[in-house]
Amino acid sequence: MLRFRRSELFFSAYFVYVIGVALFRPIAPDIRTLVVTLNLALIMWFVLFAWANKQRGFLLLDHVRDFYPLPLILLAFREMGWMALPHTSRAFELYWVRWDRVLLADWGLGRAIESLGPVLPNLLELSYLLVYGIPVYVVAVFYHHRRRERLDDAYSILLFGTLTTYALYPLFPSEPPRSVFPTADLPMMSALRQLNLWIVGGYGIHTSVFPSGHSAAAFSAAFAVIKLLPEKPWPGRNLLILATLIAVATVYGRYHYAVDTVAGLSMALLALAVSAAWRRRE
Repeated sequence: MLRFRRSELFFSAYFVYVIGVALFRPIAPDIRTLVVTLNLALIMWFVLFAWANKQRGFLLLDHVRDFYPLPLILLAFREMGWMALPHTSRAFELYWVRWDRVLLADWGLGRAIESLGPVLPNLLELSYLLVYGIPVYVVAVFYHHRRRERLDDAYSILLFGTLTTYALYPLFPSEPPRSVFPTADLPMMSALRQLNLWIVGGYGIHTSVFPSGHSAAAFSAAFAVIKLLPEKPWPGRNLLILATLIAVATVYGRYHYAVDTVAGLSMALLALAVSAAWRRRE
């Protein structure tokens, strides 16, 4: 009997969706072939692991299933980058940036962040940098507290929020404010900011910035730990504080528009609601 985990079902649905996008989107034929071949192979991988479940005695593979979603999150992001098409219209960006300028200038958020000199800007840049380790931290928390049986539930929240965000990218072609408005609304420069710019410049994608993947992943992870590890409140609270700092950093650092960050939070809240409904039905 096949015993799929929720994480494998979510990834399978996402990879099937990406195959559909690749088949109907005018991308290079070699990229289309790569996406179809790779994603079908990954789905067969899930089938194999669903067959080799712990009830059949494959205990080591059961632990492997706790960890292989981590690199697949990065692959899911990169694949959506392969879907990028040239887009010259700036309709989305020109509309979204108005809200940013109200928030940063008219309401004084930018001045408030810089009121203590480089302290808060550096804290925000550090928080933005730490987002890449959040999924690893989630796994470590459940292992550390001997609650790995809840890990797949946690993945279901994290993956629904994150993968749904990625799936929306082809619908909202856009570039980040730091690229579209390179001389406007600039934050304070620092070594940490230079590092973040190097990372997003070399490893970012150009499909879309709406919703914010950073915001969606950070808040989804925080909600997952808070919901599924209530007896240990501080790991979830720490993640929620970090997610809030990341959300502010995305806007202040001009990595995202404010609307992107709010949409990412909305995806995380939707993931929490869907996971709760799924558990009630089970």
